[in-house]
Amino acid sequence: MNDLDLPNLIESMARSARKASLELATLSSEKKNQFLNDLADALVANTENILKANSVDINNAQSMDLSPPMIERLKFTEERIAQMATGVRQVADLSDPIGEEIERMNPPRGFDLRKIRVPIGVIGIIYESRPNVTVDCAILCLKSGNASILRGGKEAFSSNTCLIEIIQSCLNKNEINSDAVQLIPTTDRNALNELLKQDQYIHCIIPRGGEGLIRFTVENSRIPVIKHYTGVCSVYIDENHDYDKAEKITLNSKCQRPSVCNAAENLLIHQNALSSLPKLAQALHEQGVELRVDSSTKAALTGTGIPMIDASDVDFGEEYNDLIISIAVVPDMKSAIELINTKGSAHTDTIVTENASNAQDFLNGVDSATVLHNASTRFSDGFEFGLGAEIGISTDRLHARGPMGLNELCTYKYIVHGKGEIRD
Repeated sequence: MNDLDLPNLIESMARSARKASLELATLSSEKKNQFLNDLADALVANTENILKANSVDINNAQSMDLSPPMIERLKFTEERIAQMATGVRQVADLSDPIGEEIERMNPPRGFDLRKIRVPIGVIGIIYESRPNVTVDCAILCLKSGNASILRGGKEAFSSNTCLIEIIQSCLNKNEINSDAVQLIPTTDRNALNELLKQDQYIHCIIPRGGEGLIRFTVENSRIPVIKHYTGVCSVYIDENHDYDKAEKITLNSKCQRPSVCNAAENLLIHQNALSSLPKLAQALHEQGVELRVDSSTKAALTGTGIPMIDASDVDFGEEYNDLIISIAVVPDMKSAIELINTKGSAHTDTIVTENASNAQDFLNGVDSATVLHNASTRFSDGFEFGLGAEIGISTDRLHARGPMGLNELCTYKYIVHGKGEIRD
């Protein structure tokens, strides 16, 4: 598409999305839920078409020499499509947040004053690789009464185009304005620049992807941005731990899907728990994990034959998105908390311990959006939290933090019922 067309194209999309958002704000829960259930059925029915489109993206990604973890993020399977449809149905089953009363107040004048949830309006979502984000964002925005403009990465363009056709077909079937969910129909990078200028029509931008994309978005947007820069998550093994739990949680946090933002990048272990370290390191090695170790870890593993690399200070703040983990021995839990709060990204961290007091101190002391006790970092996820899906994970502190579901896609307004009151 010619660059000269982009300003008009993007502004037109933003304007029509704003119009659609005003219609969505008053759409009944029944109509929204019917659309969602129709969409779930359509995704399953179109599995073959989705996989065919996805294979085009996979082939292109391989020709571009994308890393295996990035290709894994991009790949659809029948199981993942079925899970995506389940997520859509789960969102349909959730309560509609729009119109929900947050608070009822009693001002001195005596009139009826209530704070209720309302949609934000138009949300722009910028994302890379994972095409399931197209569906997750579309359904959460629509259920919460928001219009959405989606800007996927070039590596998933074929998959995203297929999915948006299915979504818009279901919107039309349910007589919902199809401008409620739009995909920018070009991979031209200048389209992103134009999108970030549309502060007259778009109310919020949510970037999902690498740190470079997110920083570019924040630095160039006229529109408020909700984001997390990186997912530097840690597992801390306390001195009072159960080894079987420690191994299962560590392996799941690191290896179950290493390319995602809630995968563990750091393993911290109390110096009094060193007897567990060789066995745990061996288990990680057998899963193909590269171990980057501090001097104390290296000393504890010397003679085991387990391959390891000296870790630099920078490694403990690195998001690998790969089968790599940094390991450090800490003298006490306070040191583990300090390392997490200084080197981590305030995303997700977990403690493995049988000591309830230590667990509570860790939960209180770690300044992250999600903190767990005896559970994998991989649970920091909208689907796992029962939100149906998530539009992203925020490490911001205003408006939304952690996995963002329906309530986080709402703002509020005040509703007043009077009896003729006037102000003196």
